[in-house]
Amino acid sequence: MRLSHPGGAPLHLSYCTNVHPAEDLDGIIAQFDGYAVPIRERLGVDVLGLGLWLAAPVAAALAADPALRGRLRRELTTRGLEVVTLNGFPYRSFQDPVVKYAVYQPDWTTPERLSYTLDLARVLADLLPDDAARGSVSTLPLAWRDPWNATMAEQAARRLDELAAGLAAVESDTGRVVRVAFEPEPGCVVETTEQAVAHLADADHDRLGVCLDLAHLACAWEEPAAALRALRDAGLPIVKVQLSAALETDEPEALREYVEPRFLHQTRTPAGDAADDLDDALDRRLPAPWRVHYHVPLHVSPAAPLTATTPLLREALAELAGGPQPLCDHFDVETYTWGVLPVALRPQTGEQLAEGIADELDFVRAELRHLGVKA
Repeated sequence: MRLSHPGGAPLHLSYCTNVHPAEDLDGIIAQFDGYAVPIRERLGVDVLGLGLWLAAPVAAALAADPALRGRLRRELTTRGLEVVTLNGFPYRSFQDPVVKYAVYQPDWTTPERLSYTLDLARVLADLLPDDAARGSVSTLPLAWRDPWNATMAEQAARRLDELAAGLAAVESDTGRVVRVAFEPEPGCVVETTEQAVAHLADADHDRLGVCLDLAHLACAWEEPAAALRALRDAGLPIVKVQLSAALETDEPEALREYVEPRFLHQTRTPAGDAADDLDDALDRRLPAPWRVHYHVPLHVSPAAPLTATTPLLREALAELAGGPQPLCDHFDVETYTWGVLPVALRPQTGEQLAEGIADELDFVRAELRHLGVKA
């Protein structure tokens, strides 16, 4: 949805559709009617923003066919929907029964990742509203950390140079600016703000920057003000913010019911203890407190003794949108884990899922209003 910062800059608030499993165009359009339109109506807004996820095959088909892109834009517009950002992290099959480490493939050493991301940029250039300043595509933070060596780092650096050149070509061809945002995540080559600065120091900062996922920031036990200051000092733009909250607890045994087979739930302690998944952390009995990469709904608190990192989200929003000018203009709610929540917390119908997503967006809208943002 469209918001207005007190300084006059427009802000875009959306929800990420990677929570839905469809990976063909007809299925994606069906999502609009099943979820996006009911969400828009529940929020009482004329236009709802989508952080659209397009799996690689449908992205390639759209990039190759202007008529298909035109159809998708019309299907969005007639329903009061718009797209300024795409999630290009999962390549495909993101809601399969088991995803885990597969989500990091192909990585930024490969031509497949480059081609997919440029396909998304070409598609987004045609989907952008006429009055949008720019588009954004979020992507994985280069690769999972193992294996990683100097040869792979050189390959990734070449891919990023090719990516910047490809984005420049998209702008030349369409007149639209699309930037790509690398998303630090626990366990990856780029996990922290410091690593983002180091690995992207030589990148084209006009076209490449950071996607700041607030659950990931929390799991790294980083403070928002310090993280944002480090990015600003390095000249590394915050291209996109993913609004998310992680689990936190001093009593890890209470997390047993959150163990599930689909996604990795990297676990971190403030002392630097780490596990790649929640079940491993429980087996190893890492010292508490823990923060767990498990995106939980923003508008409700988990049952004690669990909490969510919502206070950090509020701190980050104050830094990002509470100043004289916003530090970012693309904000995307990304709770992709609704379908793997403990059964008692899990939506049982599509209507319940739409209600939950709408409540998350309403929560964020209220938080931004407290900062003076007009919605």
